[in-house]
Amino acid sequence: MKKQALPPIDPEMAEFQAALLRSIDQAWQGEGRVTTQQQIEERRRGRPVGSRKAEPKVATTIRFDADVLTALKASGRGWQTRVNQVMRDWLKAQSAI
Repeated sequence: MKKQALPPIDPEMAEFQAALLRSIDQAWQGEGRVTTQQQIEERRRGRPVGSRKAEPKVATTIRFDADVLTALKASGRGWQTRVNQVMRDWLKAQSAI
């Protein structure tokens, strides 16, 4: 009977398998993130204490021209935060006049 050659090992898959085996080994040894019943009971729902800002942002609705909105979204994640900063800078400039 002739032996069949094994297909070549994909390095990415080999690394994934090794990482998976390491994480299973860590779990068996009790390492990593472990949640006990006491930790579950102590944890509260919602945001962690102290994570709320003194002045939280307020939701609103604003209408942009389609081309403006397309350009803003094309700038990537965080475009709303950048628009907020531009508006803050504009307000500061207006109050300095």
